[in-house]
Parts: sequence; C-alpha cells; structure tokens
Amino acid sequence: MQNSSAAATRRGFDITSSSFLLVAFLTGIAGALQTPTLSLFLTNEVHARPAMVGFFFTGSAVIGILVSQFLAGRSDRKGDRKSLIVFCCLLGVLACALFAWNRNYFILLFIGVFLSSFGSTANPQMFALAREHADHTGREAVMFSSVLRAQVSLAWVIGPPLAYALAMGFGFTVMYLCAAVAFVACATIVWFFLPSMRKEPKAVTSHVEAPRRNRRDALLLFVICTLMWGTNSLYIINMPLFIIDELHLPEKLAGLMMGTAAGLEIPTMLIAGYYAKRFGKRFLMRIAAVAGLLFYAGMLTVHTPVLLLGMQLLNAIYIGILAGIGMLYFQDLMPGQAGSATTLYTNTTRVGWIIAGSLAGVVAEIWNYHTVFWIALGMGVLTMGCLLRIKDV
Repeated sequence: MQNSSAAATRRGFDITSSSFLLVAFLTGIAGALQTPTLSLFLTNEVHARPAMVGFFFTGSAVIGILVSQFLAGRSDRKGDRKSLIVFCCLLGVLACALFAWNRNYFILLFIGVFLSSFGSTANPQMFALAREHADHTGREAVMFSSVLRAQVSLAWVIGPPLAYALAMGFGFTVMYLCAAVAFVACATIVWFFLPSMRKEPKAVTSHVEAPRRNRRDALLLFVICTLMWGTNSLYIINMPLFIIDELHLPEKLAGLMMGTAAGLEIPTMLIAGYYAKRFGKRFLMRIAAVAGLLFYAGMLTVHTPVLLLGMQLLNAIYIGILAGIGMLYFQDLMPGQAGSATTLYTNTTRVGWIIAGSLAGVVAEIWNYHTVFWIALGMGVLTMGCLLRIKDV
C-alpha cells in the first residue's frame, strides 16, 4: 500500500512538473509570436513612423508595469494564483484577436496593450507559482526554475522564425490568431493540471523584514537588470529594420538570428543554474555583462550573415544568464514574496522597453539604426559599473 501510494504521489508530481514545463513553453510561444515582429507590424500594417513605433513600445511598457505590479501585490496577499493565471491568459486571447483584425494605432496602444499586459503577466505569475510549488515540495528551486526558463527559450527558438514565416507567408492576422491559440491551450493546462497554492495570512511581519535588509541590493539589481534588458530591447526593436533597411539582407535572417540566440540560451541557462551555487549569482551576472559588451561591439562592426549568426553565442550568454539567474536573484533578496519578486524582475524588462522605446525610434529617425547600438554599448558599460557595487547572495 505504501509503495503504491508513493508511486501515485510520484506520478502526480510528474504530471504537475510536466504541466509547468508546458505552460512555460506556451506562454513563451505566445510572446515569441508577437514581440519579434511588432516593429514590422506597426511599420507595414499600421503605417506608423519610427518615432511612433518607439512610443508604442514605451507606452506598452508603462501600461504593463501598472497592470503587473497591481496583480503582483494582490497575488502575494490573497486569492489563488492559479485562477489569476487563467484570467490573464483569457485576456491575452482577446488582445491577440484585437491585433489580428484592428489596424488603428491608438486603439491598439490603449486597449490592445492593456489586454496584452494581462496576457504577459501570466508568465511571471506562473514562475511565482512554480517557486512556491518547489518550496512546498522540497524541490531544488534553482534548477527547477532554470529548466522552466529553458522552456521559454525553446519557445523563442521556434517562435521568431515561425512568426516571420506566418507574417510574411499568411499575414499578421494568422500570426496573431496562432498566438491566441497558444493562450487558450495555456489556460486549459493551468486550470486542469497546475496546483492551487492558497495564501496563508501568518508570518506576514517576517516577510516584510527581509526586503528591508536587502532593499539597497534589490534596487541596485533592479537597475542592473533594467539596463541589461534595455539593451536587449533596443536590439529587438531595431535589429529587424537594421538588417532589412540598412544592411539590405533577407528578412528571414532577422528571425533566424533571434531563433539561434534562443536555442543557445537553453544550454546557457542550464549550465548557469548548475554552477549558481558554486560560483554565486553575482559572478555569473558579471560574465553575462562582459558577453553583452562584446556582442554590441560586434553589432557595430560585423555586417555579414555568417558572423551575425555566430555572434548570437555572445547574445545567448548575455540573455541566458540574465533570464535564468536574474529572477532567482530577486527571489533570494525577497523571501516570502515570490509574486512581487518575480514581477519586479519582469518589470525590469518593461522598464527596459520604456528606455529602449524612448531612445530607439528617436535615434533611428534623427540618425540611423546603426547609432542605436552605440547607445546599447554605453548602457552595457553602466551595467558593469553597477555590478561592481552589488553583493552576492
């Protein structure tokens, strides 16, 4: 009886773990189908000027921060995180439908982005639920989170090339409807297979003390991750247009570059997760920052397809370590607040979009897309300076 009971528990846990992996992949697919082609969608379908494209990214980031931060605080205090994820996925479906059939810039910015902000919040909430589940079951959180992040990267291996193929071959309407299907599948899996982790009101006081002790380092880490994601956002916004309009290279190369980097991020995340305890998260983040400096210096000097693809190894080290270790760094600095810590980390990507959206369109319109990478290089230097001041955990 004991053996069969243990086996049943093992099977249930395996189903739960597999469901987390599928949800991580599907939320990644939903984002990877939309984000890489958004600048082209706004330029070619909505006919927005470069400055308006940049403003769209900035506005979407601001709305996303407000929505996600509100949901994060609420999810840590009360309610069921599982139900919140399902709700976010369903609003993500509505956002995809609006982008599929509407071409009005301001409707997309204010209504579409508001709905899609809920959809994108499903991902950090899933990671928060996964951290709580790992702590509850005694599973090693670093590797579990690293494997989940690897699923998101796997989605970004498949997503960008698929997005360009769908958009160029069948149109943006089909591409956004495919993203909607991913959200529907995600909501179904979450509802039927992920665990409910009800909030317990005890120990609220102890949870507040840890962030206060680590407040300076949490804020410094916020700046570091914001700068790193900001450079990546500059790259995502400008790279497709830089490749097509300035270098006059094939459109599919942009999707191939993003897919190659995402594929290389998978082993990078797993290796970083394995060595995190041995070398520390700060050391790994410094390695990422150096790789980023080399990558953006290369974008300023390398303009041939083979070398552009080869440089994606540096990009993968840069983003792979940031994506795999950055979130865990925040969670360690903010124990007992998985939702707030994970969303704070996720909001560094949104603040990065604000910075990138404000700079990218204006710089490209006044000068050119090449100049944007000089901005990214300068942000990389600031990142290195901040990493010299933060302590390890």
